[in-house]
Amino acid sequence: MADLTWRSAYSLLFYGLIPLVILKLLWRARRNPEYLRRWGERFRGGAAMSGGPRLWVHAVSLGEVVAAAPLVRALQARFPDHRVLITTTTPTGSAEVRRRFGETVEHRYLPLDLPHLMGPLVRAVNPRLLMVMETELWPNLYAACRKQGVPVMLVNGRLSERSFRGYQRIRPLVADTLRAVTALAARSGEDADRFRGLGADAERVRVTGNLKYDLELPGGPSQGTATGRPVWIAASTHEGEDELVLAAHGRVLARLSEALLILVPRHPERFEAVASRCRDAGLSMARRSLGETPGTDTRVWLGDTMGELPELFPLAQVAFMGGSLVPTGGHNPLEAAAHGLPVLTGPHVFNFREVFEVLIQAGGAQRVADGQALADRVIALLDNASERNRRGDAAARVVSENRGAVARVVDWVEEMLRVRREGLGVRG
Repeated sequence: MADLTWRSAYSLLFYGLIPLVILKLLWRARRNPEYLRRWGERFRGGAAMSGGPRLWVHAVSLGEVVAAAPLVRALQARFPDHRVLITTTTPTGSAEVRRRFGETVEHRYLPLDLPHLMGPLVRAVNPRLLMVMETELWPNLYAACRKQGVPVMLVNGRLSERSFRGYQRIRPLVADTLRAVTALAARSGEDADRFRGLGADAERVRVTGNLKYDLELPGGPSQGTATGRPVWIAASTHEGEDELVLAAHGRVLARLSEALLILVPRHPERFEAVASRCRDAGLSMARRSLGETPGTDTRVWLGDTMGELPELFPLAQVAFMGGSLVPTGGHNPLEAAAHGLPVLTGPHVFNFREVFEVLIQAGGAQRVADGQALADRVIALLDNASERNRRGDAAARVVSENRGAVARVVDWVEEMLRVRREGLGVRG
C-alpha cells in the first residue's frame, strides 16, 4: 500500500504538470516543428496493433536509438517471426529510427507516463517483452506491464553515483518500479551494485557489458582522404561551446593554414545559429544540408544534417566530443574511437565517465581544460602522425576488446521468451 501511495503521488504530480509539458512541447516546436506532429501518440494509449508476436524496444532519443541499433538488428535476426516496435520521446529519435530501419520496424512516440495511458498502451502493443534502454524508470509503464504479465528488461542499465544519490530521495517509488523489472542487464559491476542498492532483485541483475561498444560502423573513406588536408571534427557541440570550438579552430589555422573543421551541432534547431557564428568568425563555410562539399578555401564544413556522424567520422583525423567544455556531461566517444580516431574531450564527461576512463587509461583519449588547450592538442595531433596513429589505434582497440554485450543480451532475451512460453514464473 505504501508503494502504491508513492506511485499515486507521482501520478497526481504528473497530472498537475501536464500544462507545463504541453507548454514545453510548444516551446520546442518553435525551433523544431516536428514536436507538433503526432500529438495523439503522446496523449493517447493507442489503438490495438495487429500482427504476430512483438518485441518492444524503448529508446528515448537519438543517442539511445544509435546504441540500440545493433540490438534491434540482432533481435530481427534471432527472432524473424517477431515484429519489433521502437518507441521514442523525441523527433530526433523518431527520425533516426526511420533512417536506420525504414519500414522494417514499427514506431510510436511513448505517451506520458500516466496510468490511464500506460495500461491501454501495453494492451494495444501486447508485446512478448519490453526492453528499455539505459536508466529510464517509468513507474506507471512498468506497473502496467507487471499487471498484464509482460516481462520488462532494462538494457544497458547505467546509474551514476550522482543519479544514485538523487534516486535515494524517492527510494520507495524507485524500489517499487524496479520490482517490476524481470531482467536488469547492467553495463558494469558498479552499475549493478547501485541498482541493487535501490531495491532491484539481486537474482534478476546481470552484468552484460556496454552495448555501445557493439556499435555499427558504415563503410567510408579512410581518415582524411576526403580532402587530403588536416581535418578534425567537433561532434555534438552544444550552446556556448561552438564559439570555443571556432576560436580553437582559428588558432589551429594559425599553425596549419589548410586545416578543415567539421562542425556538427547536437540539435537541429541550432543549425542556423551555428552557421551564423561561423560567418561571424570570418571562416569560409560549406553546409552539408545544401549538398556542399568543402573546397580548398573552405575552413568549416557544417554538419547540419541529422544522423550522419557515422559518415563524417571517417573523414577526420582527430575527434573532439562536444557537451564536455560546457557542463552537459559529454557524449559517447566510442563511434569516433571505433574509426581509429584519437579522441579529445573537455572536463565535463559525467554521462560517459566509465567509457572515457577506459579510453584515457589506454591512451586513446585525452582531456583538455578549455578552448586554448583544445587548440593545442588538435595542433599537436594533426602535426604528429606517429602520435595520432598510436592514440587512434589504442582507441580502436578499446572498442574491439569490449564488444559482445549484444550477444549476451539477446541470449538472455531468448531465455526469457522460452520461460514465458513454458509458463515458468511469468504469465504468457
